[in-house]
Amino acid sequence: LPVDVSDQSAVANAIQGFGTLNLLVNNAGIVRFGPLLDQSADDIASVIGVNLIGTINCAQSAAQAMAAQSGGVIINMSSVNAVHPAPNVGIYAATKAAITSLTQLQALEWGPLGIRVNAVAPGFIKTDMTTEFVNNPEASARILEAVPLKRFGESADVANLAAYLCSEEAGYITGQVFNVDGGMAM
Repeated sequence: LPVDVSDQSAVANAIQGFGTLNLLVNNAGIVRFGPLLDQSADDIASVIGVNLIGTINCAQSAAQAMAAQSGGVIINMSSVNAVHPAPNVGIYAATKAAITSLTQLQALEWGPLGIRVNAVAPGFIKTDMTTEFVNNPEASARILEAVPLKRFGESADVANLAAYLCSEEAGYITGQVFNVDGGMAM
């Protein structure tokens, strides 16, 4: 369902259309590469709008629906950049760091409503966002020097953890951030 996650009413309307809602994976994210010093106000606003405001909007609307039905699970997507910012990612790293605090706050406030909230922090996963680095031999070699497993992650690496966190087997886990980064955050 296409929706502008930075638009609170559009998100609320979209989520109301689902009826029963048991699970939300907040996976919308963008980056504007380049030095923070050179980022335009529009670049900064759009990244904050999608990454942080979008995460808030989707989680808030989902939590309202989940509270009415006595529970659910929310997974927020963070990044290894939240704890180890890379140069030239603009405001991206700061938005992902804010998601850590947001996840903890949501877990504290929404746990009594039966809602579990956790975050997944991917490292270099082969996605559209990382294609230019993965396909550049010099950049790949430099990145993989910092990854103990010496490989890029796959989407399935992230999806498998998210699936576990949504399962009953993870029923006593909330407010946590899990790195899926091949050891890069170390």
